[in-house]
Amino acid sequence: MDKQKIREWANKIILGAGLILFIGIMIPSVRDIIGRGMNVLMSPIVSLVGDQNFFLILSAMAIITAIYSSLIQKYVVDQSKMIEFQEKMKIFQKEMKEAQATQNTYMLKRLEEQQAEIMQEQMGMMKDQFKPMLYIVLVSIPFLMWAYFYIGGHPDASMLFPFWGDRLLSDRVYFMFTYWLFWYFMSSLAFSQVLRKFLNIRAAGM
Repeated sequence: MDKQKIREWANKIILGAGLILFIGIMIPSVRDIIGRGMNVLMSPIVSLVGDQNFFLILSAMAIITAIYSSLIQKYVVDQSKMIEFQEKMKIFQKEMKEAQATQNTYMLKRLEEQQAEIMQEQMGMMKDQFKPMLYIVLVSIPFLMWAYFYIGGHPDASMLFPFWGDRLLSDRVYFMFTYWLFWYFMSSLAFSQVLRKFLNIRAAGM
């Protein structure tokens, strides 16, 4: 079996495991089993930090998620290819703006034909960016399931939020989006943006 086939099989296994974990987080019984298993690992950390400082553990989880997800994006996605695509996009957008301003129909027609190719290339780049998410999910979701498990057993756990004041972490901000999940994702997103800027990680945006 050559390396390409091994890589394809590995990707399929990772995809399957990621999908199972993703579906599992929506099923309370599965979430509870994984949460209990993770609790064996996390209990000593909670004991050290203290129940009243649980938000610090959430913050640490968010920062760790941001670090390894950024590093995976940095070294799995071809950054030189991403930079080349973004430069092409800048040139295309500049030419499109000029053509629209001057009503150059010939140039507009040529750019419209080119746009289809660029869109196809962008979809390919976005697909490449999605692949590392499988690796990220394998690490993130077990910790999220543990957080569900822990907060489920500590309904009085709270945190002082800017503007909102003291809120129970199990309460909902909107629909199924709880305060602890909101804090986790916002912390991870903020730290990730800083890291992406520092590491010069590009995205396949228009």
